[in-house]
Amino acid sequence: MVDVSRETPPGPPATPAEARGVFPSERLSLAERYTAWLADAGVVRGLIGPREVPRLWERHVLNCAVVNEALPDEAFTLCDIGSGAGLPGLVLAIMRPDAAITLVEPLLRRTDFLTEVAENLGLSNVTVHRGRAEDLAGAQQFDVVTSRAVAPLDRLLRWSMPLVGPDGELVAMKGSSAAEEIETHAAVLKKLRCAAPIVQQVGAGVVDPQTTVVRVSWADPTRVSLPGATRRNGSTSGKKDRRSRRR
Repeated sequence: MVDVSRETPPGPPATPAEARGVFPSERLSLAERYTAWLADAGVVRGLIGPREVPRLWERHVLNCAVVNEALPDEAFTLCDIGSGAGLPGLVLAIMRPDAAITLVEPLLRRTDFLTEVAENLGLSNVTVHRGRAEDLAGAQQFDVVTSRAVAPLDRLLRWSMPLVGPDGELVAMKGSSAAEEIETHAAVLKKLRCAAPIVQQVGAGVVDPQTTVVRVSWADPTRVSLPGATRRNGSTSGKKDRRSRRR
């Protein structure tokens, strides 16, 4: 039996027409270079399965890029937890050079990859943090905290919400079971004083099926009580209400 993990990477797939409509023209070449990294070093280092290469654009890069529809129009800070190969964090850093993006990942081989890609693409808006989300609790807050297939909603809330500023928001990429997860973990949402989650479909006409995101903010920004999420001077969120998003 052939060990596909040791096969020569097949090379990046052709850029689909949809990518030209999603990425700003001046950023498309960066998205293409990032996809080439995924198809080559991403496969060699075990971050991407070789069978995923033909569908890197549709299943991974574009799937993450359309999350931008749920992000603020103005400049913002973003933390991507469990960033892995940079999905969605690096994709969003390419999409939004006005955003300051922190990629959080505990595994060295992944943080090495993230650092190399960010430097190669000249993404000066990216900071790579080797560690876990809990490491930043109490030290930093963000306007947006993202994740992709990291954990069930209850654990994801406990890891992410301490990093969400009083006027910030969790934007988690989820699958078709998003509504069921929200119902299952309603008690955790209430305990953490979260507002009612919003399930949003993004990427119409770009990806099929559309990308599902779950957006969670604080029920009362003045009553944020989790460690690291209290309102204080120097917060990266809280100068104004940033909860207006593209719908």
